[in-house]
Amino acid sequence: MIRTMILYTLVVLIMRLMGKRQIGELQPFELVITIMISDLASLPMQDTRIPLIHGVIPIITLLFLEIIISVLQLKSETARLIISGKPSILINKGKIDIDIMRAQRLNLNDLIQEIRLKGYYNLEDIEFAILETNGQLSIIPKTELSNATKKDLNIKCAQDSIPITLILDGQVNHKNLKLLDRDNKWLISTLNSKNINSPKEVFIALADSQGKFYMQTYEESSKNNRRKI
Repeated sequence: MIRTMILYTLVVLIMRLMGKRQIGELQPFELVITIMISDLASLPMQDTRIPLIHGVIPIITLLFLEIIISVLQLKSETARLIISGKPSILINKGKIDIDIMRAQRLNLNDLIQEIRLKGYYNLEDIEFAILETNGQLSIIPKTELSNATKKDLNIKCAQDSIPITLILDGQVNHKNLKLLDRDNKWLISTLNSKNINSPKEVFIALADSQGKFYMQTYEESSKNNRRKI
């Protein structure tokens, strides 16, 4: 009973340190580590012949491994692509991408089911459907059919697009700049207009769904965290 209480407390502590995510929101490497931790904890509980330390050390090792991988993903876009992959656009501008569907081994019935679960019932209402790296499906509906009912009010509106990240954790994404037909000079000029001297000062900058430039610096993030505390 004492061994069970110790291991239970340890596993709860480890899961809290790994972050507040539900099972369906875990990245593949996080899910693997979670499963391994549960197996490692169950063995010393069931078999008293196994020293308790033989379960504790591997569990703590997995925690450090998870932290290292998370830091790598935070600092390196290449590491993020290798470890977690990248989102897949299943429906692009209202058209189903058959090649992406096959690559993800996802059939049409599965896609339609996920769309229904998101509250949409017609494929023609969907502008973008994105399969995220954690397996969740994100839906961007056609703007005129959104909840604001702009079409019913005869309001002309531009179609929302997919937000494009330009700077993440101080690192400039040059590929995404090219997608916007922009260059590094434009980015630096835009930052300078907001009294920012270098991309290194920026935590995140992106072109939002309407093409507007959004930015948050490390200093702003720190202020927000202090307010929350």
